[in-house]
Amino acid sequence: MDPVTLAILKGRLEQIADEMDATLFRSAFNPIIAEAHDASHGIYDAITGETLVQGKSGLPIFVGVMAFAVKAVIDKVARDGGLEDGDVYIFNDPYDGGTHLSDFRLVKPIYRNGEVFCYLASVGHWHDVGGNVPGNYNPEATECFQEGMLIPPVKLFSAGILNSDIVDILSSNSRLPNSLYGDMNGQINALDLGKQRLNDLLDHYGEDNIKKALSLLKMRADRMMRDHLSALPNGTISVEDFLDNDGVNDVALRLAVDMTIEDERLIIDFSRSSPACAGPVNISRSTTIAASYVALKHIFTDVPANAGVLQPVDFIIPEDSFLSVRAPKPVGGYTETILRLIDVLFQAFEHIAPERVNGCAYGTINALSIAGHRKNGSRWVMFSFFGGGHGGHPEGDGLNHGNAPISTATIPPLEILEAAYPVAFTQWALRPDSGGAGKHRGGLGAIYEIELLEKSATAFLFGERGKFPPPGVVNGGPGAVNKFYYDSDDDDAINNKKSPPLVSKITGIKLRKGQKVRLETPGGGGYGKPADRLQHLIDNDMAQGYISKESK
Repeated sequence: MDPVTLAILKGRLEQIADEMDATLFRSAFNPIIAEAHDASHGIYDAITGETLVQGKSGLPIFVGVMAFAVKAVIDKVARDGGLEDGDVYIFNDPYDGGTHLSDFRLVKPIYRNGEVFCYLASVGHWHDVGGNVPGNYNPEATECFQEGMLIPPVKLFSAGILNSDIVDILSSNSRLPNSLYGDMNGQINALDLGKQRLNDLLDHYGEDNIKKALSLLKMRADRMMRDHLSALPNGTISVEDFLDNDGVNDVALRLAVDMTIEDERLIIDFSRSSPACAGPVNISRSTTIAASYVALKHIFTDVPANAGVLQPVDFIIPEDSFLSVRAPKPVGGYTETILRLIDVLFQAFEHIAPERVNGCAYGTINALSIAGHRKNGSRWVMFSFFGGGHGGHPEGDGLNHGNAPISTATIPPLEILEAAYPVAFTQWALRPDSGGAGKHRGGLGAIYEIELLEKSATAFLFGERGKFPPPGVVNGGPGAVNKFYYDSDDDDAINNKKSPPLVSKITGIKLRKGQKVRLETPGGGGYGKPADRLQHLIDNDMAQGYISKESK
């Protein structure tokens, strides 16, 4: 295929996924999808489920995992049969192509000439799916049943006919059924639009040309990855980093990688990582592979985003590892673990490709929920995640107050949160001295202080990096650790304030009107030796209030 035609088809296919993203973002009821863009869409292979095309606006981690989700549907159809044009499967099984129970997947076959040409898939983070705590990030969960409802792949639509019983089951298990209903219909509409756009493209160019383009794009990603790997020195690099704890036992968890380059192949071995744990920072094997995909795409940015990226990569993940768990091990805090996984791969590549890596980002989404009842008795649940500093990089300082590098999502604006919930942000600011020192400074974390305006509420936090700061690379310094405080009337409170015994994780915080919670999020790690930082940059940091005289 000539390169101009291939470029046109690549752009048209990506536009289909992007338009599905936009459709859901504009129609979802839940701010986590509508404002923060915690969702994603893609096009997947009809036989293998492999990623063919991903949207650029959604979460890359979802796109990587969704290949396993689509394969789960393909395997179910192979076992049970019954696939028809107009079917849509829905599920959130975190052990079979999933992440955690909040992320619901819809998978739709696209038929051409009586055969499945490909699958379209949509995934979005629903606001509440049951479980022990509103918002579902239960840091004390010891099994998945305490995290929410678990739905295996079932037909939401059969030959185009909605199965309303499934909708009723889903709605009855949510504290916010209207939000669930709106988000689900947004995903349905996104898939319908994707089908329409894809059929238009196929009608214009023909199935054979589109298949050829998809095959060529996968081959190019494979070839480019092999070329990048062959340019690196052969050998093995060993790196490890740690999670604060699992939310149940206050024991650090090791996430270790032994990364070997053998000519055109990359072997990523996680054998030295901790075994499966009691708390909800476990992840499934598919999630581990998907997070590695995200890290590799950060490092090799020019490689097309499809399954070809992983063709030259072999994974070693022991079955007893907390990176390869099965039901009913809790997995609700998967985000914290995949962020650490990306960190260790950055630290590994630091030793062989320092010109490609960043200092580690702040390393936690700080999932915070505040929930209660309004005066009229209706329930409200404010669930959100929060930003921090990104790592310094070869060309400059890290981003201040960015979102986690597992996504292209945004931090929900305080105006949206204040409009939707009875809270007031009394502080939303950059956190001085939180970025790691370096030739290129790590980005600053943030300070969030939230006051309750209703009579009473309960809150919980699921965070990380409270004990182990985000490392710098190439001799850069670490960012600041995560800190959390909340107002309390308890006798053991100091100046009416407390911090979690497990530093970054806590449930059951009781708040009354006027009381506050306060997050001070980590900064990013620095890049390069601090002594190499130019004086005029240091002066500017001080003038802007990014650093203090003491830190200088």
